[in-house]
Amino acid sequence: MLALDAADEADADRQVRARGCNVLSLRRSNSWSLERFTSSHRFPLALFNQELLALLGAGLTLVESIEALAEKEAQSSTRTTLDRLIEQLRHGRTLSQAMQEQPDAFPVLYVSTVRATERTGDLTHALQRYVAYESQLEVVRKKVISALIYPVLLMAAGSLVLFFLLGYVIPRFSMVYDEVKGNLPLVSRLLLQLGTFISAHGAMVVLGGLGAIAVLGRVMFTRTTRRWIGAKLWRVPAIGRRMRLYQLARFYRTLGMLLRGGTAAVAALDMAAGLLSPTLRLSAERAREAIREGRMISEAMELHGLTTPVALRMLRVGERSGRMDDMMDRIAAFLDEEIARWVDWFTRLFEPLLMAFIGLVIGAIVILMYMPVFELAGSIQ
Repeated sequence: MLALDAADEADADRQVRARGCNVLSLRRSNSWSLERFTSSHRFPLALFNQELLALLGAGLTLVESIEALAEKEAQSSTRTTLDRLIEQLRHGRTLSQAMQEQPDAFPVLYVSTVRATERTGDLTHALQRYVAYESQLEVVRKKVISALIYPVLLMAAGSLVLFFLLGYVIPRFSMVYDEVKGNLPLVSRLLLQLGTFISAHGAMVVLGGLGAIAVLGRVMFTRTTRRWIGAKLWRVPAIGRRMRLYQLARFYRTLGMLLRGGTAAVAALDMAAGLLSPTLRLSAERAREAIREGRMISEAMELHGLTTPVALRMLRVGERSGRMDDMMDRIAAFLDEEIARWVDWFTRLFEPLLMAFIGLVIGAIVILMYMPVFELAGSIQ
């Protein structure tokens, strides 16, 4: 039996045959290791880009640069990916061909960007364009994430207050009401029973809640769930319109990067269409066919619903000036700004509404706790 450190079964098979052995069977190791839990085994493309740019700028050749990155890499899956690249390059394949063999690590857009520059030898500028492209996309993501941080913290704080009321305060009130339990309103009795249960089984409730959150988080991050949620949100007019603008912004930014790298408009549309939702992807494919038949880009985009009024005017200006790559970036920046303004407006509205909702829930619990006191006071009179 031979133990190997491989990214997958195909890689293990290749390593075994390279040693002159035959493969009878392959089995994944059941051993536990820290790396298994601390890494997601996803190739760090952004870091690879930045480090490769630095090494190429220092005067190293392409193979020497990737060898240096492989030697210093501690993550086994990443090192295996780089070793495959080096092996393919030594066999005379181009960088884009070598990357194309590993689609999980190098997306189609990245490979196409590298391939477009192999005829001119302008690899450094191509990598710089891709870094700038990813940075611009990351700016929008960070704006959305930062806008969600405060509401999430607010919900967490509200949940802790509710847990404190239900697990500590309400059980203390239940001791006072034990003698008059029959005269309590139904909702108050249920609330007291819930508080008593949480107080008696606090550890179990906490562990169950954490487990439910973990399971929910796991389910929420699956591709099927994200698609289902996205499809539902798309049908909400206010949110669906902004989701469309976000996808169009990414679509135009990708087109701008590909056109600047020398990719033909039809091929660029074909690659950028993969970033869109199924509905818009179909529109992009139809627009691509229209451009192939000789229509102007602005006309094809307008015909198949891939523009906004401002974007359409900017496309026409780009066609007249011959700088479509520049204009695509400008359209994407304009759409990003519109999305950022809406996110800012939405969070300003959502935060006070969320605070009001949490306050109402806490207030309702407090009122239900004191209702029996009011009834007792009324009966004494």
